[in-house]
Amino acid sequence: MQTSQKHRSAGIHGFYHQPVQEIDPYGLSHIQILDKNMYSDAGSQGTSISFETCLGQFFTLESSSATAGFVVYDSPAASISSNRSPFSSQGSHSCISDPRHSPENIYGSPLSGSSSADDSNILRQKLRELEISLLGPESDITDSGSFCFVSGGYQAEPYASWDWKQMMEMIPSLDLKHVLLACADAVSNADIQRAAGLMHVLDQMVSVSGEPLQRLGAYMLEGLRARLELSGSKIYRALKCEAPISSDLMTYMGILYQICPYWKFAYTSANVVIREAVEYEPRIHIIDFQIAQGSQWILLIQMLACRPGGPPAIHITGVDDSQSAHARGGGLDIVGQRLSKVAESCNVPFEFHDVAMDGSEVQLEHLRVQPGEAVVVNFPYVLHHMPDESVDTWNHRDRLIRMVKSLSPKIVTLVEQESNTNTKPFFPRFIETLDYYAAMFESIAAGGSVDVKQRINAEQQCVARDIVNMIACEEAERVERHELLAKWRSRFTMAGFNQYPLGSSATAAVKDLLKEYHRDYSVQERDWALYLRWRDRDMATSSAWR
Repeated sequence: MQTSQKHRSAGIHGFYHQPVQEIDPYGLSHIQILDKNMYSDAGSQGTSISFETCLGQFFTLESSSATAGFVVYDSPAASISSNRSPFSSQGSHSCISDPRHSPENIYGSPLSGSSSADDSNILRQKLRELEISLLGPESDITDSGSFCFVSGGYQAEPYASWDWKQMMEMIPSLDLKHVLLACADAVSNADIQRAAGLMHVLDQMVSVSGEPLQRLGAYMLEGLRARLELSGSKIYRALKCEAPISSDLMTYMGILYQICPYWKFAYTSANVVIREAVEYEPRIHIIDFQIAQGSQWILLIQMLACRPGGPPAIHITGVDDSQSAHARGGGLDIVGQRLSKVAESCNVPFEFHDVAMDGSEVQLEHLRVQPGEAVVVNFPYVLHHMPDESVDTWNHRDRLIRMVKSLSPKIVTLVEQESNTNTKPFFPRFIETLDYYAAMFESIAAGGSVDVKQRINAEQQCVARDIVNMIACEEAERVERHELLAKWRSRFTMAGFNQYPLGSSATAAVKDLLKEYHRDYSVQERDWALYLRWRDRDMATSSAWR
């Protein structure tokens, strides 16, 4: 199976487990990239060092429970890997206890609007200001936005002249977003020396136990390291993700489920429109392309059980990658048994059919649609995982949409993150990821008091790998490929669908849901769809099609 099919996170997209693979087969033990003494001696002459032999070493994203310790980042490039890496056993403890990472020490504010092309000149100027603050006025920025040294042309090892003591004193006054962007710019332009220097600066600014932007910065820095050291796709194939036991993983996902409304927004908005669409249908077949725990359908079964004239017969087909069995502690039969008990308690005729495979592998014959069934299809935070025409000539993203249209469904519900990372080049994608996840980490922080270690574990197991994938990987290895609602509308329209308006009843249900959460969440009814917002940022959209 391809890596693009294997990778799934346990985050907003569902419950997934990353398989184990070793780093050694990629033969990276002889790569030379860094100056051995660049951090310890400001006046040293540059001398190249080699990666140490990689045999037996690996990258890992692990649980940071009290018994297991924090994540281990066993990088073969010691001089670029910091002891403050969020995936480092040293890093976790030093960050938690380090006064530099206290809540009073915040670097920068959430990015706002930087993903717009109109802001490119402003961004270039900010990077220029950052370079001057770190290197002095003798440096300059090229038209492409990358740094160069105009006084002496390109220099292979310019950072040996940095005054690191002075630079460390300047760190509290630096803007974390701008340093992240400068580092991403260096990585984008393959400027290894500058990227390594900026990573060293970032090590002092980020923290998995700090403020939202510091926490996000820690994971984005790790993504930059992964991209720089092993060209993205290789590092992701080399990741050895020792996922926690299923009970712990369920706890971490439960934390985010309770403190953030993203999944409840999906379930609530979809259920309202589904109930409307099948109001008078005697036989209903729900095809859920990300069944997860099946929680969405418990409430719907209970609602339909109370329908005037008696409940309909309900047939649910659950599609889910078999890797997610780790999160459940078993296969899809667990979901079927759970829903069967609920239906039995409500006297609802019920049938469950499992399709344990990646969504991109599903064919019509797997769905077992019977004549006379009113078909409902649910796509909750899953279609963006399907490779499109930019990745695979099979274009499974559009193929699935067309296949579903051939079923003549009564309704199709689509919920996706409102972000644009699918076809953007690396640097604009980095900016978009920073903007989007800065808002998400703020919303997580606003979710109430959560034990620090539990929150760190939840963010690592449920969000961090998505971020690393978007930053470090390319082509088929990059499976986190979000699109805006406008693009989804284009895809569904081309497949022959018409948009079904989500009206006042769905809006009212979501508004009622949001009363349980921070006041900065809101919902907007726009373009026949619902937009879940955090402050002034659209975070997710819910739409329906028929």
